Amino acid sequence: MALDALNTTYDIANTQLNASKKSSKLSGYFAGYYNYLKKKDETSTITPTATPRATTDYPPNGVLRAHVLKAECCLQIAILQLLQESVMGYVKCGLNLRRAYSSYSYVWQEYQKMGADHQAFMDSDTISGVQFGIGSVHLVLSALPAKILKAVSAFGWKPDRKLGFILLNQCAESKRVRSSMATIMLLSYYCAAISFAPQLLTETYKKTAMNILLDAQRFHPNSAVYLFFAGRMARNSLDLALSTQSFLYAAEISRGEWAEVALTNSCRFEIAINHMITGNWGHAASTFEYLCEQQYWSTAFCKYAQGACLEMMGERTEAILIFAQVSDLVVKKLGGRIPDIDTYVLRKVTMFQESGYQELDFFVPILEFMCMWNLMPYVSHELLGTALERVNLGLSAIDAREQLEQEIRMRELAPETAIPDFFDERASLLVVKASILNVLGLPDETTLDINWVLDHKECITRDTWTVPYALWEAGVACWSLDIKNKSRQVWEMALDHGKHDFEHRLAVRLNLALTHAEELGYNEAIPQPVDDKKRFSVALPATIPL
Repeated sequence: MALDALNTTYDIANTQLNASKKSSKLSGYFAGYYNYLKKKDETSTITPTATPRATTDYPPNGVLRAHVLKAECCLQIAILQLLQESVMGYVKCGLNLRRAYSSYSYVWQEYQKMGADHQAFMDSDTISGVQFGIGSVHLVLSALPAKILKAVSAFGWKPDRKLGFILLNQCAESKRVRSSMATIMLLSYYCAAISFAPQLLTETYKKTAMNILLDAQRFHPNSAVYLFFAGRMARNSLDLALSTQSFLYAAEISRGEWAEVALTNSCRFEIAINHMITGNWGHAASTFEYLCEQQYWSTAFCKYAQGACLEMMGERTEAILIFAQVSDLVVKKLGGRIPDIDTYVLRKVTMFQESGYQELDFFVPILEFMCMWNLMPYVSHELLGTALERVNLGLSAIDAREQLEQEIRMRELAPETAIPDFFDERASLLVVKASILNVLGLPDETTLDINWVLDHKECITRDTWTVPYALWEAGVACWSLDIKNKSRQVWEMALDHGKHDFEHRLAVRLNLALTHAEELGYNEAIPQPVDDKKRFSVALPATIPL
């Protein structure tokens, strides 16, 4: 529905532009002269010292505004495609950003030509729209993975993140028609960046984001949207109680509004995340059940998350019944393709079903998701200790099964039982364990676990996401140990891996981390490969090579 509305608005703006090309120069002159007289009446009666250039040198204000509306439609469509987190979504996002920038650039050039006389020929709201648009394009493009930027090919310019921040801040401070949108764009970027890499970017962006949010709430104290961002920022500050309260209040005051359902469901999803972080598995399961009924985002994932939370509570029978329903909820979208999140949960429940759910002890479904979504940094150390025990139980269960299989082979010649193959299960548990240890401040203890994943990557055929995510955790460990150049090099290694679960989500996270490292001056080149298996080794204090 949103895409239909944006495409319709785009067609209307484009029709206006096509009609303007057929109008006479005389009509354009009078349109511009009217704007000049209007501006003259609004200013003081003192005769200006400088005489504005002829109005016919510039397009009419209506034409410039139509260009801005056309560009903003492309921008909004691009953002919606970006949220799909798929290869085609990212490519379409890049192409629509290019279309948006083309129109924005035309208006920006005219604006610069006008110089000090711009207020005589262009209204403040159009200027606000241009600042918002160009700033947003630069900001969004700067966060896209390098592979995607190459795929959409020659933009003819390099995204300038600093310019994006400057223009969006100017737009927000102008208090014009796009000021609120600029504020939302800035808050969206900061909240997303922090949540993608909390261990690196929380201290960098948190203060700036809080200042923007507090300033916005001074003018709009009862805004449900700003309360939603208040909940996100409270989580970033590790105040989970305030975060949940903010989401509840945002949902409450959105009642009767046009976006009530969408905003309420978004708030409920964030509340479910908070329940997971605080270990309230029962409340989390109930919330995901409600979201599944509401068909929010991915119904298959919501059902899967419900079952995973029940599994953490020890209610395995109920969890198995829930997992059995997941495959029926997977639907093809996005031009006949299955969304990445649905592909992931479908593969996981298939793995559970292959053993008749007899090997669920080898998995930690909800902890695995929390690891991939980088939620571990928000969990208290006490709960992380409990989670670590759960992971170690899974590893012990795998060891016990392998030992049993070994004993059978010691007693029988050519037994009928298959050779144990738990590489995927063990790799998943070890990556989750490494993530927990990093948050607990024990990065030097992650080396052996990460090396096991990297050493057996050829044997990991299903949970292939574990290899690049292990490299991410290796980079975080190096960062904590103040080996920051090695962090950048390990993260660049992770970018070489593709076609795994949440590939592009990880690519955005890596891009943010690499940009942050480069800004701090860590730019050493990756060493040459030392053998065919590893590109280089990283020596950690534990003296175990990575």
